[in-house]
Amino acid sequence: MSPPTIPSSAIPPADLVARYSVHACDDVFYVPDFFDADQRLYDELESAIPWREETIGLFGRRVTVPRLTAWNGDDGVGYRYSRGDHRANGWLNELAGLRDHLRSRLGIRFNFVLANLYRHGQDAMGWHADDEPELGECPCIASLSLGAARRFCLRARDGSRRRTELLLESGSLLFMWGRSQHDWLHAVPRTRRPVGPRINLTFRQVETTP
Repeated sequence: MSPPTIPSSAIPPADLVARYSVHACDDVFYVPDFFDADQRLYDELESAIPWREETIGLFGRRVTVPRLTAWNGDDGVGYRYSRGDHRANGWLNELAGLRDHLRSRLGIRFNFVLANLYRHGQDAMGWHADDEPELGECPCIASLSLGAARRFCLRARDGSRRRTELLLESGSLLFMWGRSQHDWLHAVPRTRRPVGPRINLTFRQVETTP
């Protein structure tokens, strides 16, 4: 099977990868201090974003997602995750500003953002890959973090025991592109230690039909 073709609109600048980032694993890199995530910005996002508690079907029953979620994006852009369909109806000003900052630094335009609010250490994200069909053959995801730092774990999908992890700090960028979703699963595990709230914004390129 030939490798997937990575569109030029989803390739990060080579100088950013080479000069400013921490290479985590194949097609995943981390840039600390990527943007100014001060307390005022955190408070604005926490207040402005319409957070909601979601449930998903799991093993024949409905379970509550262990975090709060929300989404924004270009009018009409639809995205399916956690077995639910979500359709965007525009951008909050606070999120549009971060979207534009990403475009100026990466040269990549994102049309959708999934926001997660981790309220405490028991809020988490289980093992998964962001490989929904709407994200294309080579998903391109820029993840911005604000608030308390949390562990981000990766494990290879090839049956080996390859693993790695990062500490996602406030103001950082985690960028996943190319074969990252083909080759790796990722998770934000629970922690028993006291930890404050965290907002995570995962900007995505969702394919749309003409």
